[in-house]
Formats: sequence, C-alpha cells, structure tokens
Amino acid sequence: MDKSGDSGRPQPGAGGGDPGSGPDKGRPRRPEDPGGGLLMGRPFGVPVYVAPSWFVVAALITWVFGGQLDRVLPHLGAARYLVALFFAIAFYASVLVHELAHTVVALRYKLPVRRIQLQFFGGVSEIEKESETPGREFVLAFVGPLLSLVLGGLFFIPLQFVEAGTVPGVLLAGLMVSNLIVAAFNLLPGLPLDGGRMLRAVVWKITGKPMSGTVAAAWVGRGLAVTVLVGLPLLTHTGALGGRAGDIGGVETVTDALLAAILAAIIWTGAGNSLRMARLREHLPDLRARTLTRRAVPVESATPLSEALRRANEAGARALVVVDGQGNAKSVVREAAIAGVPEHRRPWMAVSGLAQDITEGMRVPAELAGEALLDRLKATPATEYLVVEESGEIYGVLSTTDVERAFVAAMARPGA
Repeated sequence: MDKSGDSGRPQPGAGGGDPGSGPDKGRPRRPEDPGGGLLMGRPFGVPVYVAPSWFVVAALITWVFGGQLDRVLPHLGAARYLVALFFAIAFYASVLVHELAHTVVALRYKLPVRRIQLQFFGGVSEIEKESETPGREFVLAFVGPLLSLVLGGLFFIPLQFVEAGTVPGVLLAGLMVSNLIVAAFNLLPGLPLDGGRMLRAVVWKITGKPMSGTVAAAWVGRGLAVTVLVGLPLLTHTGALGGRAGDIGGVETVTDALLAAILAAIIWTGAGNSLRMARLREHLPDLRARTLTRRAVPVESATPLSEALRRANEAGARALVVVDGQGNAKSVVREAAIAGVPEHRRPWMAVSGLAQDITEGMRVPAELAGEALLDRLKATPATEYLVVEESGEIYGVLSTTDVERAFVAAMARPGA
C-alpha cells in the first residue's frame, strides 16, 4: 500500500540539554538523519529506508508465494522459496519505482521530500509541504499509480514470449498482477491513498477550499477502512479473490481477518491524520514570531547571572541577550542552562558561560509566521532564537518551548 503525501510537521528546534564545553559549546546541533530503518541509498538526494516491518512481510510473501509455487512448479522443491524471495524483492522494487515517481514530481514542484520508506503494506513518500494548486496535487498523486500501471504493462510484454508454467513465466505473471493490484488499490478515492489525494484535488478545485477536499477524502477513506475490514474476508471466503470457499474456521480465515484488520487500521489512521494535519494548518497563521516572542533584556558578557535576572524581573522580561559594547547581540542565554544553576552560585556565574552564540540562522524576523516560521526554525535547530525587526533592532527571544506549546494549543482547538 502506498501512502505518499504530507508527513505532518516535525517539531521545530532540537530541545535542550547542556551542550557541554569545548569548541562545540553553544553551537546549534543539526538534526540526525530521519532514520526509519536500513538506509538503502539516496536517489535524487532523498534517503530510501527499509523499515524492520518490511522483513516481516517479505518473509510472509516468501512463505505464501512459495506454497503456491509448490502447486504450480512442484519440481522446484525447496528452491521454490528462493524464487518466492526473489519475487518479494522484485515486488518491493516496483513499489520503490512507484514512490520515486511521487518524489520526482514533488521535487519538480519544489516540494521537499524528507524520505522514502518501504514498510509493511508498501511504501510512503514523506513530502513535507502541500501542493500549491489542486492541479499539482492531482498530478503528484496520480503519477504513482500510473507508474504501477506502466510496470504492469512492461511485465506483460515479455510474458508473451516465455513458456507458461516456467519460473520466468510465473514471476512475470506475478509481478504484472501485483503491480496492477497496487495501481488499482491506490486509485481508491480515500485518504491516505493516492486516489484520496486525487479526490481531494477535485473537491479543492470545485470548492476553491483545500480543507473541503481533505474532509471529503478523509471521510471516504474511513468508509474504505470499514469496507476493507468487513468486505475483504468475505470476498476471500466466497471465492471472489482466489476461490477458497469453505475454509472458514481455518488458519487462512484467521490470516485474512488479521490482514484486513491491519489494513483497515492503517487506512483509518491515515485518513484521521490527514484530517487532523489539515485542520492544524488552518491555525498555522496564528503562529507568529512577534506574538510568541519573549521580551529580552540586553546584558554584557561579564554580568553575573543573579544581576541579569534581577534586571529582567524589574523590566518584566523573560529572556537575556548578551551584547557587546556597541549593543550588538552576540549570544542568547539558554533557559535550560539558567535552570541548572543553583541559587547560591548565580552571583558568581557570568551569563557568557550559559549563552549560545547567535548564528545567522538563529536571527528570526519578527514578521515571520506560519509554515515560513516553522521552516526557519527547522533549518537551524536551537532552543532559543533572536527575533529582530527589519531594521535589525532586537525585538526579543523566541523559545522553541513556546512554539511547541502553541502547537499543542492549536491541536486542542475544536475540530483540530
């Protein structure tokens, strides 16, 4: 199953802890690789990971497909499981092509792609921004199933030139059918599937409101989840998906029900997450650097911490900025570091020992808001940022703690 699309908004900044001493003291730390399993490569600069769950499903495919091969190619013996393993790997290579199609189009539209992950029910392309227009949204969603259809056709062509009942014939037929199933399944019109994003684009185009498209596609997705939960086991037991009528109560019945439940849960959860993130974005414009900024007091580097805190209390400020003799901001005193200094040591501790040097990325314009603000914080992870006016004048200090609290407040609002 493919779930390409927006992965949600990561938390801005990289929370606290004392960076220690030495040449790296005070430097903002870059985020670690997004991870997600075994790194397989970086096509187009996007990391591709194989999640641990993939090995589970690969083993399952090898076992099930190997059992089917025993009926079709009994002369293979135990070697049938090697053929089945090759099929599992080739199938997921096809899924990777499907995801790369999304990735290439996303990069063409200048949408950042965090990673591609191959996992239990297929793959996911984690695209970090929404398309700017419904037309682009439709194209971005459609290219995945289109490539799966193309792959199905490409496997069909050599299938016409190989002998039926041979290993190449069985593999080509299996890959052709599996890619057609991937394409058909992903075209179902409900989030988080590609067809759901296409439906979202159509409703967005008609209504002019992306939120309306998301709501419609998410609820259709939830309906699909219920349909899969109830309908998939019924189809298999009545013979519509393999002619296994009469095995009710057996191991295959339990397996069908379990897989249907897992798939339904993934679709339901994905639809709900899409709806939640869309509603959260409605509140993103409320995240403004100016309104979230703490008032700051400028102090010189040799100022004792106790004296700096006294000045801040008198001024009603909640942050400290270390400045030079000309009043230029050099560093920001970290709140976590202040909390770690006992009261009796504060008169003897200079603020410079608790400050983080200000890099260019840590200077945030006061008018920055919404996704632009979050992107700025994400680009240079830190615990505090210096907020400045257009003139370069110090406006105050922005703490990632305050931004995260604003996120929580937005998510707690009705409908979010």
